[in-house]
Amino acid sequence: MDAFEKLEVWKRSARLSVELYKQLSGCRDAGFKDQITRAALSVPSNIAEGYERDSGREFARFLRIAKGSCGELRTQLYIGAEAGFMDKPVALDMVAEATEIARMLQGLIARCAAN
Repeated sequence: MDAFEKLEVWKRSARLSVELYKQLSGCRDAGFKDQITRAALSVPSNIAEGYERDSGREFARFLRIAKGSCGELRTQLYIGAEAGFMDKPVALDMVAEATEIARMLQGLIARCAAN
């Protein structure tokens, strides 16, 4: 692999982040919007940063951070749906995608640990 942009998990997490920004374009709660978008941005950003460290151990560490951010994002999506900041079906679709991204990250972490 020669670029993080080729990683499917990076592509999917970046798309999820973009979609979240679009969904929250009309959200008036600045605190919620800031927190959830930071969590979403953290996922692809940490994948990229870890990849660029050129160390399997560092990459795995940043993948774990990205996975943690997936959990944070899922929590905020549930809260956003219940609080009325987001359309519930859309939020639940995003929860499902974030869950799958977390699974993908776990698989990548396991491969890094095996090397």
